Amino acid sequence: MSENQSQSTGLAPTSGEALRKPRVAVVFGGRSSEHAISVVTAGAVLRAIDRTKYDVLPIGITADGRWALTADEPDRMAIADRRLPSVADLAESTDGGVVLSVDPANREVVYSEPGSVPKALGEVDVVFPMLHGPYGEDGTLQGLLELAGIPYVGAGVLASAVGQDKEYMKRVFVSFGLPVGPYTVVRPREWEQDPSAARKKIVDFAGEHGWPLFVKPARAGSSIGITKVDDLAGLDEAVAEAQRHDPKIIVEALLRGREIECGVLEFEDGPRASVPAEIPPVSSHDFYDFEAKYIDSAAGLVPAPLTDRETAEVQRLAVEAFEAASCEGLVRADFFLTEAGEFVINEINTMPGFTPISMYPRMWQESGVDYAELVDRLIQAALRRSTGLR
Repeated sequence: MSENQSQSTGLAPTSGEALRKPRVAVVFGGRSSEHAISVVTAGAVLRAIDRTKYDVLPIGITADGRWALTADEPDRMAIADRRLPSVADLAESTDGGVVLSVDPANREVVYSEPGSVPKALGEVDVVFPMLHGPYGEDGTLQGLLELAGIPYVGAGVLASAVGQDKEYMKRVFVSFGLPVGPYTVVRPREWEQDPSAARKKIVDFAGEHGWPLFVKPARAGSSIGITKVDDLAGLDEAVAEAQRHDPKIIVEALLRGREIECGVLEFEDGPRASVPAEIPPVSSHDFYDFEAKYIDSAAGLVPAPLTDRETAEVQRLAVEAFEAASCEGLVRADFFLTEAGEFVINEINTMPGFTPISMYPRMWQESGVDYAELVDRLIQAALRRSTGLR
């Protein structure tokens, strides 16, 4: 950790005010299908935050959207015996709720229960949003924090929204000249009003690019709701599965090659890329799906066995993707290295999986930034950054 980092508190003490530690609210859970993964990720971050340097306030958002004060017990937030954790299991009360002020002059958090006087929990200096998917990673929480004037870790409103919507993410990349694979989009109204025409659209796409296809929710992550479709017979079922998570779907052609990932982290002088990683084929899975990632813990190769030229190229593209989407803080950029030797960007994740065994922290560990320092760098970067137009 740099000397400047170790000395910076993120707060400028006023006259007569005792220096205090910055207060970090770790917000996790949420209404998306990635609720459990968010809880797991937040547990790892809570465990890593330096309590001699920061005060911490864990806030969980239940699956139905209620903000709850939760126990600061990271061990209860892990996957145990294939059982996924939830905020409901961690909430200190089933009736109480946490309220965040949207007055920029008042960063105080209040806890209230029916029939009781609201209890002030103190001010928050920075939020570490560990939410994945819609209603959190997509710019909605970021917009709330902008209104409240509270700095936060990671991408802003625009970059979060772009990073969540695979269609518009690809459109942005194409406009900046980044290589993108073939895809088509089916919007909710298309499928509802004329499913035959929507189906034909996908079949025509397959006729041009070949089977199999990947049918995905357009605005979900963690490989949830994705189906590899080998022929027309499995199409409707795949669409139904994707639409359980998002009424808008994206269909992607198979790109034959290697799956390569690269982390981007914002330093004081700008974004830098980590050593890349490779996701090798998992023999027990058709592709790198949710089960392979989180239940069976299939491990990637860090660093990826690439040539120096290939490493430099994927690092360049990862930083370009970060800049194209106006990202801040961190990004994991996912690529295919095709059989023709070309990198094609698949997507970015503005809040990637963040446990110590997740690919993003592992890539930075191999790049010389360990997990605790990574967490600290992100908090310090957020404390340095203002809210509003920047």
